[in-house]
Amino acid sequence: MSRPTRIPAPEGVAPAAQYAHVVTATGRLVAVSGQLPLDEHGALVGEGDPAAQARQVFENLRRCLAAAGATFDDVVKLTYFVTDVAHLPAVREARAAHVPDERLPASSAVQVAALVRPEFLLEVEALAVVAA
Repeated sequence: MSRPTRIPAPEGVAPAAQYAHVVTATGRLVAVSGQLPLDEHGALVGEGDPAAQARQVFENLRRCLAAAGATFDDVVKLTYFVTDVAHLPAVREARAAHVPDERLPASSAVQVAALVRPEFLLEVEALAVVAA
């Protein structure tokens, strides 16, 4: 299997900023549930701090992907749920530590009224495709 192919700006569509409009891949699908800012013991990381929460969420995503034999290079879609869109720069910074600009996946960002616990500021889920 080759790595996913990213198409940041299909003809007739405005160029994407910080994501790819389209990602194609062939292989085994890996779906990672929304990850929260919890450490390995279930303790909250970064209460009130979107940057610390985002770093923990991306570390959790990395660990989940690794458990399935995947890496961030295999990610074709990320979905961000944030309680305030003002947290998106912190999310992008945490993502940049794991995903280089030339491998940006398709992405969606949604502001939500709340997450499962009020202290959670964000949640991120991933879809990856790895060799079958």
